[in-house]
Amino acid sequence: MKQQAFDRNEHVYRNDAFAELVKDAIRFFNGTPVHTLPPPKSFLGTGVYALYYTGQNPLYKRYAELNRLSYDYPIYIGKAVPRGWRQARASDNPLNQSRELIGRLREHSRSIILGAELSLEDFMCRFVIFEEEGSDMISTIEAALIKLNRPLWNTAVDGFGNHDPGSGRYEQAKSDWDVIHEGRAWANKCNGVHAEKSVIISKTLLHLKSLGQSI
Repeated sequence: MKQQAFDRNEHVYRNDAFAELVKDAIRFFNGTPVHTLPPPKSFLGTGVYALYYTGQNPLYKRYAELNRLSYDYPIYIGKAVPRGWRQARASDNPLNQSRELIGRLREHSRSIILGAELSLEDFMCRFVIFEEEGSDMISTIEAALIKLNRPLWNTAVDGFGNHDPGSGRYEQAKSDWDVIHEGRAWANKCNGVHAEKSVIISKTLLHLKSLGQSI
């Protein structure tokens, strides 16, 4: 078979309908009700969520100011995908739904309770549930929301969503989040060289200075 000449344009996918679908999902997400963290009732489903801070920690006072009248500035955005998604890319199945989303929010609640200088009552959350084929959009919408909002704990301060790496993997460094909010027992087992707390705080303040401003 004769080899074709290379033309980059023949490999670029463009679809205005796809871009509009992402925008529509973000609009829906921003209009969903805000609940305490974790939400008061358990539920089935997977999807995308955001956490909002409104407390008195001086380091995060910018978030408290911006979220005083409405929840527009998330400190963290995450996702909960269907079971088996990472291995088989399985879509949500109405006959085999799980509680991945509520489970993730509860997991974050435990991290906040353990984290130094944080109080769970200072956090709220909102989320959107993607069902059936819609669950294939989860990672796309999460990425779009992070790009749009630049949440602190997704960008300048990493590690909030980390899990216990498990026995034999503690040679890695403690995450930035665990340095400034020490308390998760498994994170204290990490013996790699981590960033200095003062450096992380400087990055945090620089990030928050631009929050709410046009870029």
